[in-house]
Amino acid sequence: MSRNAAVSRAGSEQALAVYQELRTRPGSTFDQVADGLELSAEERERCRGELASLGLTASGRSGDRTVVDPDVALLRLLRRERDRLQERLAATSRAHTALESLAGPFLRAGAAPRSEVEVEIVTDPQRVLRELTELTESVRTAVHVMHTGSVRREDMAAELDRDRGRAARGVRVRAMYSRRVGTVPEMTQHLADRAALGVELRLSPVVPMNMVLADENFALLPTDPHDPDSPTILARGPGLVRSYLALYEYCWQAASRYGEEPGGSGGDGDGLSDQQRAALHMLASGIKDEQIARSLGVSLRTVSRLLSEVMQELGAASRFEAGVKAARLGLLDGEGSEQGDR
Repeated sequence: MSRNAAVSRAGSEQALAVYQELRTRPGSTFDQVADGLELSAEERERCRGELASLGLTASGRSGDRTVVDPDVALLRLLRRERDRLQERLAATSRAHTALESLAGPFLRAGAAPRSEVEVEIVTDPQRVLRELTELTESVRTAVHVMHTGSVRREDMAAELDRDRGRAARGVRVRAMYSRRVGTVPEMTQHLADRAALGVELRLSPVVPMNMVLADENFALLPTDPHDPDSPTILARGPGLVRSYLALYEYCWQAASRYGEEPGGSGGDGDGLSDQQRAALHMLASGIKDEQIARSLGVSLRTVSRLLSEVMQELGAASRFEAGVKAARLGLLDGEGSEQGDR
């Protein structure tokens, strides 16, 4: 272990010690706990910053740091990542509304008994690998995985071994990858091997983070989705895991099945007129029918007819499904986002 890694690990252990003391001594301030642990000025500032960055402490009215329960901190992280995902999926037919309706009930369920929730920040990559191995042996019903990029060559064989073990025990496995991995020759073969073992695969233009979920009771994901080397969150308990499963389900429904061209189950949108495309772009941007009518210079009845024709052309049963299919087909790329800003 390098000196920098050792210092980082020691700092994390000190921050964990401070956090545990703050939880067991509710009336104590951060400085009182730091004094009791005999932390230097540099160590206490590092601990203060680390706990604040993880959302485990917050500024109180007195100016001191107040302790935040781990389940609340993790739910706040979920909200932040949900907001980022909403921005990236704004073109996919009011994604923020769909995500709120899916994840909202589980976010409100954050009052689950604390004894049912366990959260741990893991900084050791080997520990993460051990958790994945143990998960393969203990999972009972289903595993759901997100990959933001390609799997490393040295990890492919281990992943296939895990798939075989799960398949032998009747465990359902779903895996979602970024669509760009389909252009990597080694990944093309790896996906084919996983599919042959019964893994359900889907490809998506946007995969928000690496994630492993199991049995609605286990979650493994990064503390910072934009930094692959950030510490890993290991969470147990349905009160939290169901929140991430709701996010996963949304992304899964918006992704394309492996081996199928996007939009293969309906029309390809080639038959849409310019007026229908304009209405579709504005609908996907969250613009109401009245504003669409004003922008196009037509009546509300005409807008309703145009959108019905769009749904029929795309083989969609609802406006939301039409937006999702349009995103898969790339009909919302380029000029679509500009149309919605006008």
